[in-house]
Amino acid sequence: MRLLVTGGAGFIGANFVHQTVAERPDTTVTVLDALTYAGNKASLESVAGRIDFVHGDIADLDLVDELVSGVDAVVHFAAESHNDNSLTEPWPFVQTNIVGTYALLQAVRRHDVRYHHVSTDEVYGDLTADEPAFTERTPYNPSSPYSATKASSDLLVRAWARSFGVRATLSNCSNNYGPYQHVEKFIPRQITNLIDGVRPRLYGAGHQIRDWIHVDDHNRAVWDILDRGRVGQTYLIGANGELDNKTVVRMLLEAFDRDPDDFDHVTDRPGHDQRYAIDATLLRTELGWEPRYADFRAGLAATIQWYRDNESWWRPDKAATERAYAAAGEQTLGSV
Repeated sequence: MRLLVTGGAGFIGANFVHQTVAERPDTTVTVLDALTYAGNKASLESVAGRIDFVHGDIADLDLVDELVSGVDAVVHFAAESHNDNSLTEPWPFVQTNIVGTYALLQAVRRHDVRYHHVSTDEVYGDLTADEPAFTERTPYNPSSPYSATKASSDLLVRAWARSFGVRATLSNCSNNYGPYQHVEKFIPRQITNLIDGVRPRLYGAGHQIRDWIHVDDHNRAVWDILDRGRVGQTYLIGANGELDNKTVVRMLLEAFDRDPDDFDHVTDRPGHDQRYAIDATLLRTELGWEPRYADFRAGLAATIQWYRDNESWWRPDKAATERAYAAAGEQTLGSV
């Protein structure tokens, strides 16, 4: 297979490229990435000789058309994805997540290329503590510019599949963690703070619940869908990993032999979703997928070790990330 991976220098995309190169050596991989602040070419350093890398924007219609014309399938990871940034400046999210997806859909339509669209559970909004988990039939109810633009891109894919016969599948995944995740994100931010001897920082009371999945399990599911998924179908990807943020912070503190209450509460994010939860029954029953990192503590320990071993990868972005949080008005609170 000749495969185009958009956003392949980002967190999930880079892990997908590594997994593909290791497990599918007959696949020819081309990565298209704009190398915004969240894309890091160093994430692909160890596989650079086994892939083709193109520095470019998915909203560039001519470039996208040229690349798509030479492949058998596209896996679309590229996205602006940080909620806090979408609240500060929404336009890049519209440009990348909506216009970029349109460019890809037009190209795969023109060249009849198989297309898989990677999305998020955040398009569904949030849940109360006792509501059932999201399924493929849950109505969209996005809360932020990020999730609204991802929801818009999903709807474009569905429309192009129905109206134009594009051979597309979609997946909406829960919160990922693992190697190569930018230090602005929740788990790597806490890990790198702890490595530096800094107290972790928890939004509000820390009662927000997320459904955690290791990035390798997510990417195995993407390959299962690409290989055997029904065209036009959406599959939800989750590993039954529901935990609130305070519990995750305490687990991290324990892993560093620190007091589990040695953290700071900070001002909460506006419109912060309270709970996400995924029902991945369709993926499990139809395609036989199961997570390999069923034990969250084991996956967390492996992730901590990766950040310890790869300080040169994350260190250049750490200080600027913390300054950005401070500039956005993050303030330490008292007891919550």
